[in-house]
Amino acid sequence: MKRKVGILGGTFDPPHLGHLIIANEVLDQLGLDEVKFMPNQEPPHKTRNTGTNASDRLKMLELAIEDHPKFSLETIELERQGRSYTYDTMNELKEKNPDVDFYFIIGADMVEYLPNWHKIDELVKFVRFVGTNRPHFRLATPYPIQYVKVPQVDISSSLIRNRIKTGKSVKYLLPDKVIRYMEGNRLYGS
Repeated sequence: MKRKVGILGGTFDPPHLGHLIIANEVLDQLGLDEVKFMPNQEPPHKTRNTGTNASDRLKMLELAIEDHPKFSLETIELERQGRSYTYDTMNELKEKNPDVDFYFIIGADMVEYLPNWHKIDELVKFVRFVGTNRPHFRLATPYPIQYVKVPQVDISSSLIRNRIKTGKSVKYLLPDKVIRYMEGNRLYGS
């Protein structure tokens, strides 16, 4: 029997409760064995300018998931230099783990963007996509996607960064351990 492993990729800059809720809902609803959080180096569709580095993002993610026995980290994209494409990453993970069925978790914003993904037609042949609802986006795509309904949580990393910049509270938007790390390292102007 193959293991069922979810992959939740992103910049996680910073990781917040929305990420954790999505991962836990997909884990639970699809009966996955594990969800791996995969921070990316440089997403092909975004330019990062938040002042954090990969080790800060990785440490915040470790803190955010350390209390969940079925959450872990996948650092394959951080170990690779430059831009990473999901096709290359998942191809490599599949080769290293032939006994695993991978479930690639994406929000509705990325579901809409799927037609623009690098080698998407090949990728859908060996990775199962799981789409989750997000406020202000539709879950519409011609690609095969399994949908998981998650509680609507309108939290984004940019919302958190903006609140910190303007001196507003971010309590209950992300784990306290992550807030303490951000404050201790003066991230995002805290």
